[in-house]
Amino acid sequence: MSVTYHIKIKKDYAASLIEELRKADAIDLIKETDSEIVPDWHVVEVQQRINKYKDAPELLINEDDVFKMLDAE
Repeated sequence: MSVTYHIKIKKDYAASLIEELRKADAIDLIKETDSEIVPDWHVVEVQQRINKYKDAPELLINEDDVFKMLDAE
């Protein structure tokens, strides 16, 4: 089973531990750019939804109502 984690390395010693794991072929390092993390089509979709609700705020659903609907399922 393969699991992918995205991590932010905060300490130098952690980076060296990860490098040792890579050398032991225990992990693969995958470099991503911001554009790969959030695809362009997704950014466009979110912006369209923001604009829709700015133009018609009455379409918004109260947060409490959303949780009630989820609990009902």
